[in-house]
Amino acid sequence: MSLRAAGLIIFRKTYSEPSKLVEYLLLQTSYGNNHWTPPKGHVDPGEDDITTALRETEEEAGINADLLTIHQDTRIELNYIVNNKYVQNKSKTVVYWPAEVNYDQVITLSDEHQNYKWLSIEEACLLCGFKDMQNALLKVHSKISN
Repeated sequence: MSLRAAGLIIFRKTYSEPSKLVEYLLLQTSYGNNHWTPPKGHVDPGEDDITTALRETEEEAGINADLLTIHQDTRIELNYIVNNKYVQNKSKTVVYWPAEVNYDQVITLSDEHQNYKWLSIEEACLLCGFKDMQNALLKVHSKISN
């Protein structure tokens, strides 16, 4: 059985800096290699993907579903093999949707994360490090920039 997770690629429009018209929220984990990722988490039994994505976003970043404009027409699915000290050679699927918040949205981190940043698309792609996540960010950026 493969692992399944869901999350939201949170973005905001700045309108002030032409070089950063859209910024993306990445959270830095407080475990493992402290990688940067959008809010996401494992799908609980009986929960669908979008419910998980909303729950995890509220738990990890403090953003309630009522504050989000979710682009459910853009669903991104990542598939990869997990190999870390907790899980060995297990397939994992992560589903993301883009979601916009107001520019002044307050972020409240859970214990699972130690930092957050609002980043341009270029900065977000550099910081996230994983090619499939970079491609997901670029796909969202292309969709919302048109």
